[in-house]
Amino acid sequence: MTRQQTEFLFLNIGHYLDHLFMLVFATAAALILTREWGMSYAELIPYATPGFIAFAACSIPAGWIADKWRRDGMMAIFFIGIGLSSAATALAESPLQIAGGLFFIGVFAAIYHPVGLSMVVQGREKTGVPLAVNGVFGNLGVASAALITGFLIDTTGWQAAFIAPGVFSVVVGLAYIILIISQKDTAAETATAAKQAAKSEPEDFPRAVLIRLFSIIIFSTAVGGLIFQSTTFALPEVFDERLKDLAGSATQVGWYAFLVFTVAAFAQLAVGYLVDSHSVRTVFAVVAGLQMVFLGAMIHLTGIAALVVSVAFMLAVFGQIPINDVLIARATKSEYRSRVYSVRYIVAFSVSASAVPVIAWIHGGWGFSALFIVLAVGAATILASVLMLPRTGSFIRSSVG
Repeated sequence: MTRQQTEFLFLNIGHYLDHLFMLVFATAAALILTREWGMSYAELIPYATPGFIAFAACSIPAGWIADKWRRDGMMAIFFIGIGLSSAATALAESPLQIAGGLFFIGVFAAIYHPVGLSMVVQGREKTGVPLAVNGVFGNLGVASAALITGFLIDTTGWQAAFIAPGVFSVVVGLAYIILIISQKDTAAETATAAKQAAKSEPEDFPRAVLIRLFSIIIFSTAVGGLIFQSTTFALPEVFDERLKDLAGSATQVGWYAFLVFTVAAFAQLAVGYLVDSHSVRTVFAVVAGLQMVFLGAMIHLTGIAALVVSVAFMLAVFGQIPINDVLIARATKSEYRSRVYSVRYIVAFSVSASAVPVIAWIHGGWGFSALFIVLAVGAATILASVLMLPRTGSFIRSSVG
């Protein structure tokens, strides 16, 4: 395995851990902490909000520091910082204390997307498949959060669900420093990166086209962030309520969530291939349309039907993830790409932070049927915005190069 391949593997592991850490509390809150602390689901989950706010707000400084300093150094800070924060969260004895731990997890989790994704696409002419592979790892982290947390709750306790991945992340961070950072010849790496970047720099586009493109990216990112966060955060509780005959324990709920998330994650590979070979506008429109249809179908379903349709709508939700990242990679230059990604993700994660209290409010007042109505309408607005994408341009037709 070459050093570039090894580094790509570390970046993929980082994406996996990033999403796993952000959803451990979602499963723990739904399945055990409500009973241990005598609170309802709607009362407890707002304590996750500080973590999601930090996840959003800290992406801007993380992207700026990475562009000005070094991206690999920021990745080392990510691995070690998020691991220590997670382990410390296990010491919480009250909702307020766990909110503090989740805040620091969010601070370090914010590093990954602006920094890691910039490293994934750097020097590549075709960005769809690498971003899709990386995205699959991120979504496997989403899937594993429910499975691992549910298993550890049943066998050891909720604290272990924070400690075990925390220790693992610190170990990965130390390995990254030893195998990647300490082995780099900084001058040679910089020169090679510059040559690769020159080959893959995007063409110059008219100002009006860029404004239109980035407006659509920001809008679809915002609404897509609401849909992604709502579905991934709430799915364990949705299954706990709607799969009563199929899931009778935390581990079983975790297994069903893992099944849905894992199958859906591989939608990104198909989408990554398609956007490297076909019109992004067409692919994006189909994905948004499928989200609208399947989220709408989920409104009143229970049992096996709910499980099957959950797979379908998560395929569409996860399939959207690499599309905006591909558009940004094709339209931005390498030297400020981390900052552009940080803007995209501060929008996505700001909306994600607001999704948690929104879920609590809607679930407390009307249940999950109302939530799926809201999400289906959101998917319809994404479809409308995508149809306004330009029909021409290399960032729409194919990869940069």
